[in-house]
Amino acid sequence: MYAIVDIETTGGYAAASRITEIAIFIHDGSRVVKHFESLVNPEQKIPRYITALTGIDDTMVEDAPTFDAIADVIFDLLNEHIFVAHSVNFDYSFVKHQLKNSGYNLTAKKLCTVRLGRKIFPVMPSYSLGNLCRTLHINNESRHRAGGDAKATVALFEHYLANNGEVHINEMLKKSSKDQWLPLHLDKTEIEKLPSVPGVYYFHNNKNKIVYVGKAINIKKRVSSHFTHNDPDRKRQNFLRNIHKVTYRACATELEALVLESTEIKRIWPLYNRSQKQPTQKYALYLFEDARGYQRLAIDKKKKNVQSLYVFNLLHEGLVMLKKMVEEFELDAKLCFLDKTPITIADYEFLEPPSIYNGKIRKAVEALDEKLPSFAVIDDGIKDEEQLCLLIERGSFWGMGYIPREESLYSLLELKQKLQPYADNDYIRNSIYAFAEANPEKKILL
Repeated sequence: MYAIVDIETTGGYAAASRITEIAIFIHDGSRVVKHFESLVNPEQKIPRYITALTGIDDTMVEDAPTFDAIADVIFDLLNEHIFVAHSVNFDYSFVKHQLKNSGYNLTAKKLCTVRLGRKIFPVMPSYSLGNLCRTLHINNESRHRAGGDAKATVALFEHYLANNGEVHINEMLKKSSKDQWLPLHLDKTEIEKLPSVPGVYYFHNNKNKIVYVGKAINIKKRVSSHFTHNDPDRKRQNFLRNIHKVTYRACATELEALVLESTEIKRIWPLYNRSQKQPTQKYALYLFEDARGYQRLAIDKKKKNVQSLYVFNLLHEGLVMLKKMVEEFELDAKLCFLDKTPITIADYEFLEPPSIYNGKIRKAVEALDEKLPSFAVIDDGIKDEEQLCLLIERGSFWGMGYIPREESLYSLLELKQKLQPYADNDYIRNSIYAFAEANPEKKILL
């Protein structure tokens, strides 16, 4: 039995909106055997633009039953029947959400007449309900009202059945069918062609713009997991409606995928990625000599084409490191700009001569170099004859790429010529350090 449903609502998202009208036609595959239709008091104001679209205003629903009052009738009609609607995820998300609030758990199979129409009539110019009805000469006496649209969907459904639709319906209702849970605009062939390998995947909108970037150990499994629950939240529903295409880039390992994902998020700035999108202001530790011949350490914003001792993302990270250097090597806090009091001529008289003080600076810098090692992380490549290489130079991520699988590793300079440079950030750097610590056999000091 099929329950062909249409609803009108106060808005586009089930979590924040309510149903104002519902129509249900129970169909046995040959004809309608039962019909239920009712206005619903949403217990909230109906926006003017909704009234302009549907004609339903606050006065019309004032004396209508609340959803809770008719929830038992609706659940009895839908329970154990196939839930059919045009763009089914929209209607289903509302009905399921409001039934849940009334104490009922709807777990019906879903059938989308948009996706079904694409299978039976693959060359239609449009699959909106209004355009399909006009093309197929189906009359809709009451557009944008639950009863009129549901009745038109019944006629459309019967037209599908008359054109060998049952074969497609049986396939779509199988547990293994992706038509049960995929977003409306995403073709299941997009999922079927995805590989079960590590990598990065990209969701595109209707203009082919990338709106989300993710990483995965198994691309196909991870992409599919985005669509297997029907959360009524506004952000979630808006996200699903904007997915029209998925592409991917295969990687050799999860670590490579992690680095690529972080890099791509900061390069593309996708609409639906929340984490890792904060702009990072890089800072650096600089060494210079003042007019009196003293070597001085200073932290400042990262400057292009200016040599630095070390680069970091957080100012606090640099200050902590510099304070440790001052304490360990007995450096002057004013000469390192940790003490912001302006240095005077009299202050210089109490300092060690430059020849002695600069020796301390030299030892501090040498110790910093030892603490900021250069090393490579080597792992399997995609092909047998290659290996993945991620390079850390003086404590910062330099880049990655594939190199031939050889017995002897290249020098630091040779590696930099063979690898692709990448932007360094805390997330990538900490992930590589954690991987190297957990897999010491894959870490090679340079």
